[in-house]
Parts: sequence; structure tokens; C-alpha cells
Amino acid sequence: MCGAAARPVGDQLHEPSDLEVAISVAQQLHDSDQILSLREALRLLLRALDAEPASSVPANGTGDRCPAAHPDDPSPCNGPAVVTVLDATNAGADGCEHHGARLLASLEGGRVYGLPDAPDGAAVRVFQTADTTRPFAWVDAPRTKPSQRSHAENRHGGEHA
Repeated sequence: MCGAAARPVGDQLHEPSDLEVAISVAQQLHDSDQILSLREALRLLLRALDAEPASSVPANGTGDRCPAAHPDDPSPCNGPAVVTVLDATNAGADGCEHHGARLLASLEGGRVYGLPDAPDGAAVRVFQTADTTRPFAWVDAPRTKPSQRSHAENRHGGEHA
């Protein structure tokens, strides 16, 4: 196909830019009353614009952390990036097992895939860890709503079940 006939197909194959994904997330969360969701949308926008505050990206022993590490999460990486975590819109980040699990636990409709050179079972371990990890695990606050608890806690009836 070429010319005008190819344009609709090309539009369908267009992969959104980081900025387009960040704008979409921000628009979806605009009316949200959950501060953590709004902060995450703002973080995505700042990252897409390459305007993250330098102080919000803590360093580990090598000077960098994996892209899956949330800027507010003080925990260090537990190894090299071995998985890709995708959100519901297919935006993704590579990460170590630790931050991959924390990111996956904080997403609605997220998925995890092992990178080509990942150790056997890395994606499965991340998936299993995310099941018992609370969204935004580094935030120390009461977890009263299902969206604030791990999937395992919700299956068992809540935080203290």
C-alpha cells in the first residue's frame, strides 16, 4: 500500500512516544483523589520531558538505579535489569527483580517479561513477589482500600486477615 490508502494503517502502527503515554496517563488520572496515582502521573510527565528533579533519583552503589525504580523508593537495586514491566498501555521499564516487583505491584493491569539474558524464572519470581507486595510499598501508611493492599491481602480479606 502507498499514498492515502497507507495512511490509516500507518496511524494504527504508530507507537506512542513517552510524552504521549505520560499525557494519556495524566488525563486518565486527572480527576483521581489518590495522591500516589497523581504523583506517579506527574513523575511520568517529568520523565518524558527529561525534567525530573535530580534530587528525586537516589543512587545505588554504582551511581544509577534501574529504570523501574520509583524516585521516591529509597531501596537499592538487587542486581542488573532482568525484566521488562509493562503497564496497561504498553509503556514499560526494565528493572531488577526487586524494583520490577514493586513496579508491577503498583500498576493496574501490568505485565512482566524476562529480558533475553535474564536468569531462568526471573519474570516468574517478579510476578510472585508482586502478588504479595503492596502498591507503592515504600509508603508507610494505613492500607484501608483494596487498591492500597497487595493482591494476596485482598484475596485473604484485607490487611489484617
